[in-house]
Amino acid sequence: MKVIIIGCTHAGTSAAQQILKAHPKTDVTIYERNDNISFLSCGISLYLGGTVKSLDDMIYATPQDLEQLGAVVRTRHDVYHVDVQQKQILVEDLVTGRKFADQYDKLVLAMGSVPVVPPLQGVSLPNVLICKDYADATKIAATAKVKQHIAIIGGGYIGVELAESYSNTDHQVTLINGLHPLLSHYVDTDFSKKVGAELVAHGVDLRLNEVALKFDSDARHVYIQTDQAEHQADLAVVCVGFRAQTDLVVGQVDLNADGSIHVDQYMRTSDHDVFAAGDAVAVHYNPTQADAYAPLATNAVRQGLLVGMNIFRLTLADIGTQATSALHLYNKTLASTGLTLARAEKNGFDAAVASLTDNYRPEFMPSTTPIDMRLVYDRQTHKILGGQLYSEYDVAQSANLLSVCIQNENTIEQLAFVDMLFSPHYDRPLNYLNQLGLVAMDQETRLKP
Repeated sequence: MKVIIIGCTHAGTSAAQQILKAHPKTDVTIYERNDNISFLSCGISLYLGGTVKSLDDMIYATPQDLEQLGAVVRTRHDVYHVDVQQKQILVEDLVTGRKFADQYDKLVLAMGSVPVVPPLQGVSLPNVLICKDYADATKIAATAKVKQHIAIIGGGYIGVELAESYSNTDHQVTLINGLHPLLSHYVDTDFSKKVGAELVAHGVDLRLNEVALKFDSDARHVYIQTDQAEHQADLAVVCVGFRAQTDLVVGQVDLNADGSIHVDQYMRTSDHDVFAAGDAVAVHYNPTQADAYAPLATNAVRQGLLVGMNIFRLTLADIGTQATSALHLYNKTLASTGLTLARAEKNGFDAAVASLTDNYRPEFMPSTTPIDMRLVYDRQTHKILGGQLYSEYDVAQSANLLSVCIQNENTIEQLAFVDMLFSPHYDRPLNYLNQLGLVAMDQETRLKP
């Protein structure tokens, strides 16, 4: 069996490892246009902030690792054409310029995503950079050593993390974010405001509701023209989101309206000899029971594993995702899972939110700290749709528990009374998530007609 994998970041690496683990005699060839694989781009801000000393520490598998398993790994090779009818790809060696064809029995599409580059004049100027991969991080880090004022365009996870990193390294930081509130894909407006206040408290010049229109540059500065003002900085970093990189297969496999690949529960595309995983693919999003685009490393790794398990024989079905994620911000943790209230209402749910702020453990302990919590639920079924937590206490695993609740279609009543441990070291006799469920129950009692 000849398997070709296009792309080798998280999904491609995971798929290759699983295929060769289960079927070590498989002929696996991997084509990757970069000179590295498995780069954890989510750690770029850690490197820029000095927490991680080398970008290479963000690489958890090398081409040599996969070659030792039996794969043929061709980095710096660009697949520029795919023909699923003929089961053929066309490849260019980016070092030598040689072009050639290769045939497959099974194809794995793991091309990932590309940054959304706004149609702005001047976005390709020398002092305007994009943040996505190893090469981008190298450029940003080198430039930031000699640049003092950094302007960041975009208020998603990457933009907020970069703002934190630069503000912690004595840079002057301006964060420009228009159209949507900060982190609006993950949290509702009140939590977005808390994040904004935290950035401002640490010296970030936060420019909300401003839309970048164009860039100008001279040898030393970049000028960002928004719909409200002009801002001067030494360097601008654009990070306004990602889109699925699926140009190779347009018209050959089924795509969603946003350009992401639609796969079935076994990670097969509409052509069952073509599998797909990672940022090029839509996930099955459990809160809405529909396709959604959620470019997260966790999703990519799981999908890659499923490709490896199912490529020879349909073995294990995908159980979907809640797009659970977390952000570390100035020694606080912001964690979320599932739908925000705004997104729940947009998807047609009769949704409500229960809010609670409480110390995570008793006040008689030497220390404690409050947790801000939100629970989004369906008023008709009482099923949990989403959750958000923000605290100096590490609430990441609590978001994971709420993710399981959504996965299992648990209700607010079940959350209120699910058995959780008690120890004054860790929580109260009723865990803070139990209490959050009780708040939702009490709220529904009051709201009943």
